[in-house]
Amino acid sequence: MMTTTIPTISAKRLHELRGEGQGVELIDVRTPAEYGEMHADIAQLTPLTSLDPQAYMSSRERNGDTPLYVICQTGGRSRKAVEQFHAHGFTNVLSVEGGTEAWERAGLPVVRGKKSISLERQVRIAAGLLVLLGALLGWFVHPYFVGLSAFVGAGLVFAGLTDTCGMGMLISRMPWNQRREKGETCTL
Repeated sequence: MMTTTIPTISAKRLHELRGEGQGVELIDVRTPAEYGEMHADIAQLTPLTSLDPQAYMSSRERNGDTPLYVICQTGGRSRKAVEQFHAHGFTNVLSVEGGTEAWERAGLPVVRGKKSISLERQVRIAAGLLVLLGALLGWFVHPYFVGLSAFVGAGLVFAGLTDTCGMGMLISRMPWNQRREKGETCTL
């Protein structure tokens, strides 16, 4: 498997560029719930799960030569988004090193909203519950239910090796992780 180097920029340097009067376009590729909890003040939400690099670049008001910056929580999803842009021929796209966590640690301006459970914690909760359920069902109902725990364990190993989490992608599409306008309710 060949890995490519993804161009990055530090949160502090990006903020300096903004202060120098350069137009900075920053997209946040986290879930709407994560974005709503806290985001860099200049970031615009464009979830990775619905990212279409071609459509995004076509709709940009700036010309294609101006850099596009991508941020997420810690840098993993923004790296994937940058890879998608590069695969479509858009090479002037950079990932913010350390993501929103680095942005906040640097003391840069953030917008805070309603607190929610992070996607990473949701995945840990779901995986833990499935492993526990498989073990309990295997003990009390039938030994074959231990296969559920083994399946989840194999999925976690796969996620660690490939940096791709199917459970995370699935959970990010759940209704409680979608942004709702004021007054709109979540129907399950």
